[in-house]
Amino acid sequence: MRFLTVSGPPSSGKTSVILKALEVLKPKALKVGVMKFDCLATNDDRLYAAHGIDSKVGLSGSLCPDHYFVSNIDDCVDWGIRHGYDVLISESAGLCNRCSPHIKNCTAVCVIDNLMGIDTPKKIGPMLKMADVIVITKGDIVSQAEREIFALKVRQANPLATILHVNGMTGQGAGQLAAIIEHATAVESLRGAMLRVSMPSALCSYCLGETQIGKEKQKGNVRKMILD
Repeated sequence: MRFLTVSGPPSSGKTSVILKALEVLKPKALKVGVMKFDCLATNDDRLYAAHGIDSKVGLSGSLCPDHYFVSNIDDCVDWGIRHGYDVLISESAGLCNRCSPHIKNCTAVCVIDNLMGIDTPKKIGPMLKMADVIVITKGDIVSQAEREIFALKVRQANPLATILHVNGMTGQGAGQLAAIIEHATAVESLRGAMLRVSMPSALCSYCLGETQIGKEKQKGNVRKMILD
């Protein structure tokens, strides 16, 4: 089974570009499944269903979505293999921009849009800097100069990645992404696989449900600012 991770900030156009790429792949009659990871709610499973694509939703609720992802992704891959999928796509939103949902030796895609500001790429952590492919969306809304500057900032943040420009509305550029999906890494299991980089540090009292502010309530992994 082919497997890849697709991540990116919320509303960057991940679902749209995946759907456009899968439209390109339709003539190949591949059996494709999508694992959608989110926090509180999502309607993306309905979008996939409307296009005849199987999907499963995992909502992390009060847990860190990145930790929720890594606690479940191996079971998701096993599920995909059991159900005979040719391709399984993991889609997750990097809500804190420090997320690290990419796995060693598995195709990794990050989706980011031109409207986020030219300094955004350097503010995004492993989900962009450790990706094999970076898809830039919403290029039709900004000028050519803005597109070029933003792409330069992305290249500076990740010099080794393949950069694609895809329009999630029209599908322009989706053919290249479709080829990447079709030839994504083949996996038999993720048991024993390694993340490309460690997760954000945890565990503090607020991770465990504390709501009261104050030094006496701050326990576990705590980092304090240095103030004059």
